[in-house]
Amino acid sequence: MRSVSLEELSPGMILARSIINDDMVVVLSEGTLLTKAHITRLGFLDIPTVYIKDEYELSETFQNVSAMFNPSNAFVTEYKEVLSTARSIFDETAKSNQAPVEKSREMVASTLAPMAKESGAIDYLLEVNHLATDVYNHSVRVSILAGVLAKWMHKSAAETQDIILAGFLHDIGKTKFPQRLIDKQIENLRGDDLDAYIQHTMDGQQILNSSPNLSDGVKLTAMQHHECMDGTGFPFNLSGADNIHLYARIVAVCDLYDNITTEREGARKSTPFEAIDRITADMYTKLDPTVCVPFLEHIKEAFLGSRVMLQNGLVGTIVRYRNDFAARPLVRLTQDDILDLNQYPDMKIIEYNPKN
Repeated sequence: MRSVSLEELSPGMILARSIINDDMVVVLSEGTLLTKAHITRLGFLDIPTVYIKDEYELSETFQNVSAMFNPSNAFVTEYKEVLSTARSIFDETAKSNQAPVEKSREMVASTLAPMAKESGAIDYLLEVNHLATDVYNHSVRVSILAGVLAKWMHKSAAETQDIILAGFLHDIGKTKFPQRLIDKQIENLRGDDLDAYIQHTMDGQQILNSSPNLSDGVKLTAMQHHECMDGTGFPFNLSGADNIHLYARIVAVCDLYDNITTEREGARKSTPFEAIDRITADMYTKLDPTVCVPFLEHIKEAFLGSRVMLQNGLVGTIVRYRNDFAARPLVRLTQDDILDLNQYPDMKIIEYNPKN
């Protein structure tokens, strides 16, 4: 990548790093193909320089070599390739009101399940969470997360694949969703818009009910993934593990994690540690602790040794977590200085694995 001044920018260049303002709001995401309007916008925001991908990074040779020597690049390449299949499944469902189940199942078996088994899948998913916020992108990420969580919960290979399928199809009801609501956050919806959002859960189950050879767990996940253990969810205010299917309880955790960590232009950039904070806070109310405990235990292990930047600009390394269920890590700033972030609740991690 190379640093380019605003005056040197031209349409067609591709951002190599996301642009974040002083309030940690995403202005433009990494991978954005710059247009004249983007460049004008950057000028109004007084952003003097940006990083763009150079010709070598964009070359086929670089892509092939990077995938060969960097597992994360190989994961990202595979992720981008599976998106075309995922999009076609959602497009077919929108046209016919029936989900192509066998095509979905084949994608799970051939691609999504192996991706979920990869060591480092959690880290790799953070490298693709800026690519797009559309429904099929989100559904692919949630399905992989659900597969990782099923592995952590020691589910059988057959049940894990079914959970991955449930994760992929959980938002299939959004194929009937008004386009203007696709990128809206549920917290901002009111009246008819909120009713339309709630309807996607029932539409999802209706679509899947007409599909043969699907387990009850997959069908119920489409309807129940917004239900909460304390009865505050929707569409039917169900409560407790006896009334909410295990698959839906698993997908609810993965859905929440992805929604928090996905980079959205115009929204505040969040880190996986904010998702961990939220899941820890909701573990005994909205979410199922039997799902949250293995998720939190293992995902914290995945971040050990990672570099983080704190809001005061200091950079350190995550060395461990406390033995209780405290959400926040201990960060080594110097050889002799370790900061327990649980003792400083206002000290936020603003960047994970900051780039030099």
